[in-house]
Amino acid sequence: MLISFFYVIIKNNLNKNGAKMKEHDLTLLSEGQIWGNSSESRLEVIRKYGIKSAITDLCVLTGSYLCEDTDYNIDEDRSLTGRISWFWTRSDDDDNDVIAVIRRGYRSFSCRYYRHGAVRPALQSSVIFSQIFPNRVMGYNGIEEVEYGEYPQNAADSRMQNILESEYNRGMNKTGRSYTFDSVKYDDYNTGFKPVTYEEYEYQGKEYIRIKANSVFGGKRFLLSNGVKYRNGDYVWVEVSPVKWLIDDRTGILISKKGLVSGIRFLDKGTNYEGDFDRTEMKEYLDRYMLRDLTQTVTFTRVQDMTPEEKAQFEEEQKQAERRRNPYGLKFGQVSEEEIIRGAIESGVAVFLHGPSSEGKSARVKQIDPTCEIIYLRNATPESLNGKSVYNGSTGEMMDIPPTWLKKLQEKCEKEPDRLHVVFFDEITNALPSIQGIAFNIVLDREVNGIWKLPENARIVAAGNDMKDSLAANQLAEPLFNRFAHVYIKTTTEGWLKWASEHNIHPAIYSYIAYKKGETLRRKYDGKKPNADPRKWEMASKMLYATGYPEMLRALVGEDITREFVQFCNQQVITLDDVINGNYTDRDIQSLNTAERYATTMGLTRVDDNNLEKVRGFVTGLGAEFGAIFDALWTHGDESKLERLAEAKLAEMPGGGIRR
Repeated sequence: MLISFFYVIIKNNLNKNGAKMKEHDLTLLSEGQIWGNSSESRLEVIRKYGIKSAITDLCVLTGSYLCEDTDYNIDEDRSLTGRISWFWTRSDDDDNDVIAVIRRGYRSFSCRYYRHGAVRPALQSSVIFSQIFPNRVMGYNGIEEVEYGEYPQNAADSRMQNILESEYNRGMNKTGRSYTFDSVKYDDYNTGFKPVTYEEYEYQGKEYIRIKANSVFGGKRFLLSNGVKYRNGDYVWVEVSPVKWLIDDRTGILISKKGLVSGIRFLDKGTNYEGDFDRTEMKEYLDRYMLRDLTQTVTFTRVQDMTPEEKAQFEEEQKQAERRRNPYGLKFGQVSEEEIIRGAIESGVAVFLHGPSSEGKSARVKQIDPTCEIIYLRNATPESLNGKSVYNGSTGEMMDIPPTWLKKLQEKCEKEPDRLHVVFFDEITNALPSIQGIAFNIVLDREVNGIWKLPENARIVAAGNDMKDSLAANQLAEPLFNRFAHVYIKTTTEGWLKWASEHNIHPAIYSYIAYKKGETLRRKYDGKKPNADPRKWEMASKMLYATGYPEMLRALVGEDITREFVQFCNQQVITLDDVINGNYTDRDIQSLNTAERYATTMGLTRVDDNNLEKVRGFVTGLGAEFGAIFDALWTHGDESKLERLAEAKLAEMPGGGIRR
């Protein structure tokens, strides 16, 4: 790491900067910074990195809920260190509680008095932000990161656990630093903050704390990232290591990559939360304890305190670091399929979309240019694609007539000269070689029949199936292939569910796909029987709306999936009338298995505005993921319903009771 004269990391036994640290704001992210809303833009770094956050072992040991299913891990890390939990925001939910980020990055809420949410801090300080500049590194997905401060994070391996415990019993060296957490049991919602302080020890050049487990798992064993299972009451050695932060340059905010600690109550049960974060127990903990703990090993010099010579040297260091870090002034990070398509269109590069016929290639193009000129090459003739020559009886000469698609394109380009217009050659791999040859000439020369030039603001997009995906597909000629930028499209379950929630896909189908975790979204076509794919499920939704018979779906997605789907739909549920009238018991709820909870949620999406609060409260009591599904299905992307949902009181049903 490059160390500046004006930014020095030191190890000492004293906290020399307690007073100075008060100048800096240690906070939590807001709802708008995470998802974006009408009042606040989503942070660019969150858009690139993703919403989900991994948590440290310390989080688990201090009471954080842990999602043990690695399918929910952050994209960057699929190991035990990449497991996630839900974490707090600083935004209120308009019903006295707090917005939270749950498993898949969904928006939900948490009771203000809960203790098992992860604390993922954000640090805003112009002093710190300017002086960490030379120490930036390029991390996951092209996102810049920096190490700043230190904190206990992950458990030492099993061998080191034994060594440290033995050394501890003999008397280990203390560093003079310590870390403070809440000693109150994770499920005690009535007791206020009671600090417990753990001293830091040094062994062979590394620092550790010895912490007593206070986990949300109660008497059950839980697995930490070192591969060892523990129980509450066990003492675990946790290594103190540099904290990694994601950098958002536009706002000057540093965001911890991980949830660092848990067990901190946001606010007491008797006080409603209406968005005044500075008056919460959580903010008091951040300011009084966590900021101090994080920065015990850090000193800095403020720019305004520098001499003119020091300031000039510091600024030159920053400029030099920027030149070395990015000499070409480029943008780094992954881009989506849609961004590549848009980039190709904007730059005038012809782009080819690969993928099975069910992957929504044309839909993606229409999202970019709703009025694009579509040419289905499988059915094209030389004349429909290239125009024709006809005999003019009046002049006795042959007359060239341009194809209809070109006339339409020319008209649109002339009418809107400042806008890019797409001509979309669909099913190009299903076209005859002779038609592919004509298309090649158009792509190569941007010219039709050697006569008519494409308008300057016209852009070419093509799409087709690969040979392994279609029996009718032809190999694309190499010269034609090499004239395109290529995008390979594959619909993800998460992407399809988002699309489905906005396009009125039948709730039963949406819930079934969500329940099956996408394993039935697509089945390979064997050339004999119907197979499931995203397009088939869209057709199935229409059929189900029209007929109401799930059995009919076998004509679209096959008998095996239809049998599973029918079973999913035909099971025990708590009905909408039951919920509205209170005709259920705690036992009824507890008896529902996961599939039945999905099916129950599906049926409840028919609720009207008048009973929304009651039903939404019931659903969230089934589990956070069901609340997220309910929101998507009930609103279907409708603006008025989205507004109504925002107004609805969120409710909780611990053990089947009413939110208190």
